[in-house]
Amino acid sequence: MKGKYRLTRASDFKRVRRSGRSFAHPLAVIVVATGEAQNSRVGIITGSSVGKAVKRNRIKRQLKEVFRALIPGFKKNVDIVVIARTLINEVSYSEIQAAILQLLERAEIIG
Repeated sequence: MKGKYRLTRASDFKRVRRSGRSFAHPLAVIVVATGEAQNSRVGIITGSSVGKAVKRNRIKRQLKEVFRALIPGFKKNVDIVVIARTLINEVSYSEIQAAILQLLERAEIIG
């Protein structure tokens, strides 16, 4: 995922988490807020409940890959924070992809 599509500042994460709308799934939670940049951006949070550093980084790489393909097709300009849940370690990449697609459809970001 290119740098222009990433949320990086703590202030952006806080703004999205405070003012955004959340959508939950057993594997992840997404919080969606209106975007302040020219394009949609995504930030990923993997807490210690997901596992040690190797597992957290693997999950982040998988989530980035899912969003890399999806961001150009977003209907509107949004900022998204993805919070990985513990169960995400026990499923395959295709199940993670299906969960994210389901969440984005519920949030009416993709058609």
